[in-house]
Amino acid sequence: MFEKTFIPYGLYWSTPFCRWQGALANAHSLELAAQVASEVLAAKKVDPKAFDSVMLGMTVIQRSSFYGAPWLAAMIGATGATGPTFAQACATSARVIASASAEIELGQSAAVLAVTCDRTSNGPHLYYPDPTAPGGTGASENAVLDAFNRDPWAKNAMIETAENVAKEAGFSKEQQDEVALMRYEQYQAALADDRAFQRRYMAPVTLRRGKKEIGKVEADEGIHPTTKEGLERLAPVKEGGTVSFGAQTHPADGNAGLVLTTEGRARELSARPEVKIRVVAAAEARVEKGFMPKAVVPAARSVLAKAGIALGDVKAIKTHNPFAVNDLFFCREMGVALRAMNNFGSPLVYGHPQGPTGTRLTLELIEELVAAGGGYGLFSGCAAGDTAMALVIKVG
Repeated sequence: MFEKTFIPYGLYWSTPFCRWQGALANAHSLELAAQVASEVLAAKKVDPKAFDSVMLGMTVIQRSSFYGAPWLAAMIGATGATGPTFAQACATSARVIASASAEIELGQSAAVLAVTCDRTSNGPHLYYPDPTAPGGTGASENAVLDAFNRDPWAKNAMIETAENVAKEAGFSKEQQDEVALMRYEQYQAALADDRAFQRRYMAPVTLRRGKKEIGKVEADEGIHPTTKEGLERLAPVKEGGTVSFGAQTHPADGNAGLVLTTEGRARELSARPEVKIRVVAAAEARVEKGFMPKAVVPAARSVLAKAGIALGDVKAIKTHNPFAVNDLFFCREMGVALRAMNNFGSPLVYGHPQGPTGTRLTLELIEELVAAGGGYGLFSGCAAGDTAMALVIKVG
């Protein structure tokens, strides 16, 4: 549980998420994250030298990403700051927020810039030399697709974890289609009034070739129009299964960031000093191998216990839902109505860039709570290895 960690209102951002091989497919994810962070901080008149720590979260390596957070800090002008780089699959954002909060609680840092980014498009193709193998031929790996398609411990693909939970729980394709359509409809609320909700946290991306500006991305790219009839026409991906392409997310590219600091500093940096945003607690969980979507439930229960609150005290809930099965299981086990969570969108609709996904969800959670007049918010999201992480945020 945390007591001293606050987020200045408005001092956070997420880029639009762009579908695989879309507008951000050729942008170096770390360099792009630094570009966006610099533009946002400049617009909000925040000196990068105010940060005594920078934390980076990313899961897909890019050229020179070995230099991680120190390189990011230097690119944005925080040349005196350093920090770690985290990779915890789709729990990366929650891990960065939890670790930054721990630094502040312990007094090791007073202001942490947390940036998360990934580019699943054009992922690296890796070759592992093995001179002892027949013919001296080594092994190769697609860092993105092979990760999706085979867990070395559970020996299954991501989609098979959803099928395992659907079979055990008795969730039909029709139930999953219903959730997919519902989440698409909820996302439409974020687009109302010229994307008024998204504009509270979304930062546009300027595309450049060298120093020349070649375009701008201002909204999510690749959202697939969803209808009941369209979902019904989609067959399950696996023979004998229930999960179709319409009831699962798609790989995407993007980045997101936020500032975590002390209460007094948050008030100074906040665009609305009367709004107090506190990180209350973080927790993680792991379930039996091959059942990843289940993990969101024990993670949520653990973080609520650490926060000292009940589910009934929570005003808004966001989940990382790469499969509709995730939300079906969460709602059944937690006693939550399907429509009572993931307002304004979720990764099931706008995509899954891994590293920054949880950060964007946390920002949407904050903005939903602010609009509702404050209260507790819960985020829980699954991750590779049949795990999950969860956060509780309080807006006062």
